[in-house]
Amino acid sequence: MTQRVELAIVMDRLAVDEVITEYAVAVDDGDWGAYRKLFAPDGRADYRSAGGIEGNAEQIAEWLAESMKLFPMRQHLIVNRRIRFGALDQHTDDTARVQADYVNPMRFAKEDDSDGSTAPDFVCGGRYAFGLLRADDGWRLTEVVVEEKWRRLPERRPEAVVN
Repeated sequence: MTQRVELAIVMDRLAVDEVITEYAVAVDDGDWGAYRKLFAPDGRADYRSAGGIEGNAEQIAEWLAESMKLFPMRQHLIVNRRIRFGALDQHTDDTARVQADYVNPMRFAKEDDSDGSTAPDFVCGGRYAFGLLRADDGWRLTEVVVEEKWRRLPERRPEAVVN
């Protein structure tokens, strides 16, 4: 492999990694316009394993915008990214697949936030499978599949018994 080819691979790895980071930031910040722009025109996402929906980027962005209202605080950590380049489904252009783990702490919206706590009270984790395609304006998502593996819900406090 020549230095020029090696440099191109490094640049592609960085560009693909940036798309994954921008994905996490868009979801955490509720920037649904930025979320939509990350996808190729025929891009799709599947959140069914986490209790969500499957659909195109527009449908998913609308669903996320509504469902994330429950969680005004969220921090989406995507780690252990494995990037592979090559053919993806029917596409013959430059493509990439990314497998990455995630941990997602969130805090429920509460009417009475008098305790001042910002600690998460809902945490989930699992694995993403991303498909990407090189477009004229950079790498774009063609596929996002969420495989939720676990979740921790808030502990219920026992209610006082009144006799």
